[in-house]
Amino acid sequence: MSVLVTGANSGIGLEFVRQLVQLEKYPRYVFAAYRSKGKIKELENIKKSSDRCQVILIQADVTNKEDVKSLRNSIEEIVGDKGLNMLINNAGALRIGSYGKLTEEDMLFHFKTNTVGPVTVFKEMLPLLVKGNESKPNGELFQVKVLNISSMAGSIGDLGEIPLELVESTISYRTSKAALNMAMRSIAIALKDKGILMVNMGPGYVITDKGSTSADVAESVSLTIDVPESVSAMLKTLPTLDQSRHGDFMDRHGRAIAY
Repeated sequence: MSVLVTGANSGIGLEFVRQLVQLEKYPRYVFAAYRSKGKIKELENIKKSSDRCQVILIQADVTNKEDVKSLRNSIEEIVGDKGLNMLINNAGALRIGSYGKLTEEDMLFHFKTNTVGPVTVFKEMLPLLVKGNESKPNGELFQVKVLNISSMAGSIGDLGEIPLELVESTISYRTSKAALNMAMRSIAIALKDKGILMVNMGPGYVITDKGSTSADVAESVSLTIDVPESVSAMLKTLPTLDQSRHGDFMDRHGRAIAY
Protein backbone atom coordinates (compact mmCIF):
# COMPACT_ATOMS: atom_id res chain seq x y z
CA MET A 1 0.00 0.00 0.00
CA SER A 2 1.13 3.55 -0.74
CA VAL A 3 0.08 6.84 0.89
CA LEU A 4 0.81 10.43 -0.10
CA VAL A 5 0.82 13.06 2.65
CA THR A 6 1.06 16.71 1.62
CA GLY A 7 2.28 19.42 3.98
CA ALA A 8 4.37 16.72 5.63
CA ASN A 9 7.22 18.77 7.08
CA SER A 10 5.31 20.06 10.11
CA GLY A 11 2.18 19.85 12.22
CA ILE A 12 -0.55 17.41 11.23
CA GLY A 13 1.21 16.23 8.07
CA LEU A 14 4.42 15.39 9.91
CA GLU A 15 2.49 13.54 12.60
CA PHE A 16 0.61 11.50 9.98
CA VAL A 17 3.94 10.34 8.55
CA ARG A 18 5.24 9.54 12.04
CA GLN A 19 2.17 7.50 13.00
CA LEU A 20 1.66 5.79 9.63
CA VAL A 21 5.09 4.14 9.77
CA GLN A 22 4.34 2.92 13.30
CA LEU A 23 1.04 1.20 12.44
CA GLU A 24 0.83 -2.55 12.97
CA LYS A 25 -0.31 -2.81 9.36
CA TYR A 26 1.91 -0.17 7.82
CA PRO A 27 2.08 1.10 4.21
CA ARG A 28 4.90 -0.05 1.96
CA TYR A 29 5.48 3.52 0.83
CA VAL A 30 4.74 6.84 2.50
CA PHE A 31 5.35 9.74 0.14
CA ALA A 32 5.94 12.84 2.25
CA ALA A 33 5.55 16.04 0.24
CA TYR A 34 7.00 19.18 1.78
CA ARG A 35 7.36 22.79 0.63
CA SER A 36 10.50 24.10 2.34
CA LYS A 37 13.72 22.09 2.25
CA GLY A 38 15.04 24.00 5.25
CA LYS A 39 12.39 22.49 7.52
CA ILE A 40 12.62 18.74 7.00
CA LYS A 41 14.97 17.62 9.77
CA GLU A 42 12.21 15.76 11.63
CA LEU A 43 11.02 14.15 8.40
CA GLU A 44 14.55 13.00 7.65
CA ASN A 45 14.81 11.49 11.14
CA ILE A 46 11.58 9.54 10.59
CA LYS A 47 12.88 8.32 7.23
CA LYS A 48 16.17 7.14 8.76
CA SER A 49 14.52 5.36 11.68
CA SER A 50 11.83 3.60 9.63
CA ASP A 51 13.13 0.11 8.91
CA ARG A 52 9.77 -1.33 7.82
CA CYS A 53 8.09 1.33 5.72
CA GLN A 54 9.87 3.24 2.97
CA VAL A 55 9.48 6.99 3.54
CA ILE A 56 10.14 9.00 0.38
CA LEU A 57 10.59 12.77 0.72
CA ILE A 58 9.55 14.93 -2.24
CA GLN A 59 9.71 18.71 -2.38
CA ALA A 60 6.49 20.19 -3.76
CA ASP A 61 4.55 23.41 -3.26
CA VAL A 62 0.87 22.56 -3.75
CA THR A 63 0.20 26.07 -5.08
CA ASN A 64 2.66 25.47 -7.95
CA LYS A 65 1.10 23.32 -10.66
CA GLU A 66 4.48 22.31 -12.08
CA ASP A 67 5.56 21.10 -8.64
CA VAL A 68 2.37 19.06 -8.38
CA LYS A 69 2.93 17.48 -11.80
CA SER A 70 6.50 16.62 -10.81
CA LEU A 71 5.19 15.12 -7.56
CA ARG A 72 2.82 12.88 -9.49
CA ASN A 73 5.61 11.78 -11.86
CA SER A 74 7.94 10.96 -8.96
CA ILE A 75 5.29 8.80 -7.31
CA GLU A 76 4.33 7.08 -10.57
CA GLU A 77 7.96 6.10 -11.22
CA ILE A 78 7.91 4.11 -7.98
CA VAL A 79 4.39 2.66 -7.81
CA GLY A 80 3.90 2.04 -11.54
CA ASP A 81 0.67 0.27 -12.48
CA LYS A 82 -0.13 -0.43 -8.83
CA GLY A 83 -1.00 3.23 -8.44
CA LEU A 84 -1.49 5.27 -5.30
CA ASN A 85 -3.74 3.87 -2.60
CA MET A 86 -4.42 6.94 -0.49
CA LEU A 87 -4.05 10.73 -0.58
CA ILE A 88 -3.97 12.68 2.67
CA ASN A 89 -4.62 16.18 1.35
CA ASN A 90 -3.24 18.11 4.29
CA ALA A 91 -1.23 21.10 3.03
CA GLY A 92 -2.74 24.40 4.14
CA ALA A 93 -2.10 27.73 5.80
CA LEU A 94 -3.59 30.03 8.42
CA ARG A 95 -2.92 33.71 8.95
CA ILE A 96 -4.65 35.51 11.80
CA GLY A 97 -6.04 38.99 11.17
CA SER A 98 -8.92 41.11 12.40
CA TYR A 99 -11.88 42.03 10.20
CA GLY A 100 -10.60 45.60 10.00
CA LYS A 101 -7.33 44.36 8.47
CA LEU A 102 -8.96 41.99 5.96
CA THR A 103 -7.36 42.43 2.52
CA GLU A 104 -7.72 41.05 -0.99
CA GLU A 105 -4.19 39.65 -0.77
CA ASP A 106 -5.03 37.80 2.44
CA MET A 107 -8.23 36.33 0.98
CA LEU A 108 -6.45 35.17 -2.18
CA PHE A 109 -3.51 33.71 -0.23
CA HIS A 110 -5.83 31.48 1.79
CA PHE A 111 -7.96 30.54 -1.22
CA LYS A 112 -4.94 29.54 -3.32
CA THR A 113 -3.34 27.51 -0.52
CA ASN A 114 -6.36 25.94 1.17
CA THR A 115 -8.74 25.48 -1.76
CA VAL A 116 -6.99 25.55 -5.12
CA GLY A 117 -3.91 23.67 -3.89
CA PRO A 118 -5.73 20.59 -2.55
CA VAL A 119 -8.01 20.45 -5.61
CA THR A 120 -4.98 20.64 -7.91
CA VAL A 121 -3.23 17.84 -6.02
CA PHE A 122 -6.33 15.65 -6.14
CA LYS A 123 -6.86 16.23 -9.86
CA GLU A 124 -3.25 15.33 -10.62
CA MET A 125 -3.29 12.21 -8.44
CA LEU A 126 -6.68 10.91 -9.58
CA PRO A 127 -5.30 8.61 -12.34
CA LEU A 128 -2.93 7.05 -9.80
CA LEU A 129 -5.73 6.70 -7.25
CA VAL A 130 -7.91 4.94 -9.84
CA LYS A 131 -5.07 2.48 -10.55
CA GLY A 132 -4.54 1.97 -6.83
CA ASN A 133 -8.22 1.29 -6.28
CA GLU A 134 -8.25 -1.26 -9.09
CA SER A 135 -5.17 -3.05 -7.76
CA LYS A 136 -6.69 -3.52 -4.26
CA PRO A 137 -3.47 -4.55 -2.47
CA ASN A 138 -3.39 -7.18 0.24
CA GLY A 139 -3.46 -5.67 3.70
CA GLU A 140 -5.23 -2.51 2.57
CA LEU A 141 -5.46 -0.20 5.59
CA PHE A 142 -8.51 1.90 4.76
CA GLN A 143 -11.39 2.02 2.33
CA VAL A 144 -10.91 5.79 2.30
CA LYS A 145 -8.81 6.85 -0.70
CA VAL A 146 -8.87 10.62 -0.22
CA LEU A 147 -8.76 12.31 3.17
CA ASN A 148 -9.08 16.08 2.86
CA ILE A 149 -7.97 17.83 6.03
CA SER A 150 -10.60 20.50 6.39
CA SER A 151 -11.67 22.36 9.52
CA MET A 152 -14.78 22.99 11.55
CA ALA A 153 -13.88 26.60 10.80
CA GLY A 154 -15.22 25.92 7.30
CA SER A 155 -18.68 24.97 8.54
CA ILE A 156 -21.35 27.54 7.71
CA GLY A 157 -24.02 25.56 9.56
CA ASP A 158 -22.09 25.51 12.85
CA LEU A 159 -20.76 29.06 12.66
CA GLY A 160 -23.04 30.28 15.44
CA GLU A 161 -21.42 27.83 17.87
CA ILE A 162 -17.94 29.36 17.51
CA PRO A 163 -16.65 32.09 19.88
CA LEU A 164 -16.81 35.54 18.22
CA GLU A 165 -13.11 36.21 18.80
CA LEU A 166 -12.16 33.10 16.84
CA VAL A 167 -14.57 33.91 14.00
CA GLU A 168 -13.52 37.53 13.61
CA SER A 169 -9.81 36.75 13.45
CA THR A 170 -10.01 33.95 10.86
CA ILE A 171 -12.42 35.15 8.15
CA SER A 172 -10.08 34.47 5.21
CA TYR A 173 -9.17 31.03 6.53
CA ARG A 174 -12.81 30.10 7.17
CA THR A 175 -13.85 31.23 3.72
CA SER A 176 -11.13 29.13 2.07
CA LYS A 177 -12.05 26.02 4.07
CA ALA A 178 -15.76 26.43 3.26
CA ALA A 179 -14.74 26.64 -0.40
CA LEU A 180 -12.61 23.49 -0.01
CA ASN A 181 -15.59 21.66 1.47
CA MET A 182 -17.82 22.68 -1.43
CA ALA A 183 -15.21 21.77 -4.04
CA MET A 184 -14.51 18.34 -2.56
CA ARG A 185 -18.18 17.60 -1.85
CA SER A 186 -18.94 18.38 -5.51
CA ILE A 187 -16.03 16.23 -6.71
CA ALA A 188 -17.19 13.38 -4.45
CA ILE A 189 -20.64 13.49 -6.06
CA ALA A 190 -19.09 13.49 -9.54
CA LEU A 191 -16.92 10.47 -8.65
CA LYS A 192 -19.54 8.43 -6.79
CA ASP A 193 -19.41 5.59 -9.35
CA LYS A 194 -15.61 5.31 -9.44
CA GLY A 195 -15.18 3.77 -5.99
CA ILE A 196 -12.81 6.52 -4.82
CA LEU A 197 -14.06 7.03 -1.27
CA MET A 198 -13.45 10.64 -0.21
CA VAL A 199 -14.13 12.38 3.09
CA ASN A 200 -13.51 15.86 4.50
CA MET A 201 -12.34 15.76 8.11
CA GLY A 202 -11.84 18.46 10.72
CA PRO A 203 -8.92 17.56 13.00
CA GLY A 204 -10.04 19.88 15.81
CA TYR A 205 -8.39 23.10 16.97
CA VAL A 206 -4.86 21.75 16.81
CA ILE A 207 -1.89 23.84 17.89
CA THR A 208 0.70 23.22 15.17
CA ASP A 209 2.83 26.31 15.82
CA LYS A 210 3.39 27.01 19.51
CA GLY A 211 3.81 30.67 20.32
CA SER A 212 2.07 31.89 17.15
CA THR A 213 -0.80 34.36 17.08
CA SER A 214 -3.16 31.63 15.89
CA ALA A 215 -2.16 29.46 18.84
CA ASP A 216 -2.77 32.33 21.24
CA VAL A 217 -6.26 32.95 19.83
CA ALA A 218 -7.27 29.28 19.96
CA GLU A 219 -5.84 28.77 23.44
CA SER A 220 -7.67 31.86 24.70
CA VAL A 221 -11.00 30.13 24.09
CA SER A 222 -9.84 26.74 25.46
CA LEU A 223 -10.54 24.73 22.31
CA THR A 224 -7.15 23.22 21.58
CA ILE A 225 -5.85 19.65 21.38
CA ASP A 226 -2.37 18.29 20.72
CA VAL A 227 -1.27 17.19 17.25
CA PRO A 228 -0.56 13.52 18.18
CA GLU A 229 -3.98 13.22 19.83
CA SER A 230 -5.72 14.60 16.75
CA VAL A 231 -3.89 12.40 14.24
CA SER A 232 -4.31 9.31 16.42
CA ALA A 233 -8.06 9.90 16.54
CA MET A 234 -8.26 10.31 12.76
CA LEU A 235 -6.28 7.11 12.15
CA LYS A 236 -8.64 5.25 14.49
CA THR A 237 -11.67 6.63 12.66
CA LEU A 238 -10.52 5.91 9.10
CA PRO A 239 -10.91 2.09 9.25
CA THR A 240 -14.54 2.52 10.37
CA LEU A 241 -15.54 4.49 7.27
CA ASP A 242 -17.13 2.93 4.21
CA GLN A 243 -18.91 4.09 1.05
CA SER A 244 -21.92 5.23 3.09
CA ARG A 245 -19.74 8.16 4.27
CA HIS A 246 -18.56 9.16 0.79
CA GLY A 247 -18.39 12.95 0.51
CA ASP A 248 -19.20 13.52 4.19
CA PHE A 249 -17.78 16.29 6.38
CA MET A 250 -16.91 14.99 9.84
CA ASP A 251 -14.75 15.54 12.89
CA ARG A 252 -11.76 13.39 13.83
CA HIS A 253 -14.06 10.88 15.56
CA GLY A 254 -16.32 10.46 12.52
CA ARG A 255 -19.15 12.61 13.86
CA ALA A 256 -20.94 14.58 11.16
CA ILE A 257 -20.27 18.31 10.87
CA ALA A 258 -22.81 20.52 9.11
CA TYR A 259 -21.53 21.88 5.81
